[in-house]
Amino acid sequence: MSLVMNMTVYLRSNYNMSGIYLVNVVTIWMGTSNISSLFGAFISDAYIGKFQTLLYGSIASILGMGMMTLTAGVPHFRPPKCSDPLNCIQPENWQLGLLFIGLGLLALGAGGLRPCGIAFGADQFDTGTPKGRKQLESFFNIWYLTFTLALIIALTVVVYIQTNISWAIGFAIPTAFLLSSVIIFLIGRRTYIIKKPEGSVFTDIFNVIVASIRKRKIPNHHTSMYTYYNPPDHNIVRTQRFKCLDKAALIVDPSELNPNGVAINKWRLCSVQQVENLKCVVGILPVWVSGMGCMLVIDQQTTFGILQALQMTRTIGPKFTIPPGWMTEIAMISLSIWIFIYEGIYIPKLMKILKRDARLTMAMRVRLGIIMSILCMVTAGFVEQKRRNSALKNDTYIAPIHVFWLVPQLVFSGLVEAFDSVAIMEFFTTQMPENMRTVAGAIFFITLSISSYLSSLIVNLIHKLTGINGRTPWLGGHDLNKNKLDYYYFIIAGFGVLNLIYFTFVGSKYVAPAKVIAVEELMPVEDGGGRNHSDGYHE
Repeated sequence: MSLVMNMTVYLRSNYNMSGIYLVNVVTIWMGTSNISSLFGAFISDAYIGKFQTLLYGSIASILGMGMMTLTAGVPHFRPPKCSDPLNCIQPENWQLGLLFIGLGLLALGAGGLRPCGIAFGADQFDTGTPKGRKQLESFFNIWYLTFTLALIIALTVVVYIQTNISWAIGFAIPTAFLLSSVIIFLIGRRTYIIKKPEGSVFTDIFNVIVASIRKRKIPNHHTSMYTYYNPPDHNIVRTQRFKCLDKAALIVDPSELNPNGVAINKWRLCSVQQVENLKCVVGILPVWVSGMGCMLVIDQQTTFGILQALQMTRTIGPKFTIPPGWMTEIAMISLSIWIFIYEGIYIPKLMKILKRDARLTMAMRVRLGIIMSILCMVTAGFVEQKRRNSALKNDTYIAPIHVFWLVPQLVFSGLVEAFDSVAIMEFFTTQMPENMRTVAGAIFFITLSISSYLSSLIVNLIHKLTGINGRTPWLGGHDLNKNKLDYYYFIIAGFGVLNLIYFTFVGSKYVAPAKVIAVEELMPVEDGGGRNHSDGYHE
């Protein structure tokens, strides 16, 4: 992660990348690192399980970090250092090839680590007991807090070494720590609860979609004439939402079952549990769409926010210069402070006073996260106006205003994560059955992936549209002073307003006010005929 947070600076200072190309490389790589989690979740569920997926993902990450260390340590692997910021020698194709191999291995490793890390941790809690369920509720916040605190410490030291001492040493240190963490992970292998893979839920999802399409012509008022396929080993309650999917489980012809009562063709007949699994996925999509809007804002701080810092005064005293990558820590510090206050002070104190659960509802936290995202972009726009005007007034590349002007927008960015990201992660995981937790993790990181791709798309569209008829585009080039980055920030803020309206009137309706019991926890149906008569969830 120390590499992730400093990638913009590395590519700018060592590969002489700038403008739209630099933003595209960073955002597309980050998007690919997140979307690869979809394939990691599939392999974990279908073949090797969470433990081995985490292990292989770690190995790929070590190889990727090793390649990145080589690109930093061998001068021939990158273009000559740029002396004139406006006229730099660009890297050769083979140099870019080595760089992209390293980034590709890191993206592959992320595909194994990201969907399984949270899910494997959640597997260690017994949700069948009140104590286990209570511990799981705090697990998500505590996971985010410990991860962020460790990241702050790493970035404080490692980013400084990368920027001010040596990129090669700065890459070698996290590589060594990553290797040691894998060794520690393996030492503890006998203490973990390791669940065997039970088949890919993704395959079940496609089975249900195809089967429901094949049976779409069955009139809704005739479905009561048929029996639902609900095997005894997975005899669960059929919920009453998204009823069009229920047709996939209708036994319309006895020949669809073999003599043992098992479906012959899974692309024509699915079990009620398979249908309910897909309903869980469909049920989180409206909230998932809203989450992308907030992630889009966070992406701006790791690209354009860093580029802003590079063109601001970063000195403290006569000798010390703040590394640009340090600025991202402000977001993490604000996130950590909020979680500490929320989990350590707010909840315990209010529970003593009110004698009941004092947690903010999930919908409230998501809504607060969206509001913070709007404030973040509006603040960033006004700060960029001040930065650019100051640079133009003094006719300097580096604006004579201090980098600490970026603190407010970074604080808001951290609060977006504290409210929205944690709530979204919790929502995805708790709304899924236990056998779909890797799917929940994958969906969370797909949210990050699509927001990165969306950010790249918006940047390129704005660059192209604003450069029509020979006009100077708002974005692009090596010098932010010639851009209109503030206008871009205000556009993203506008998307945030639309996101708030959407979540208020649409997305929030899909956030259950109370915990919806997972599929495995639903009461079995005692019906010899195999037909469900449930009216919905058991609370």
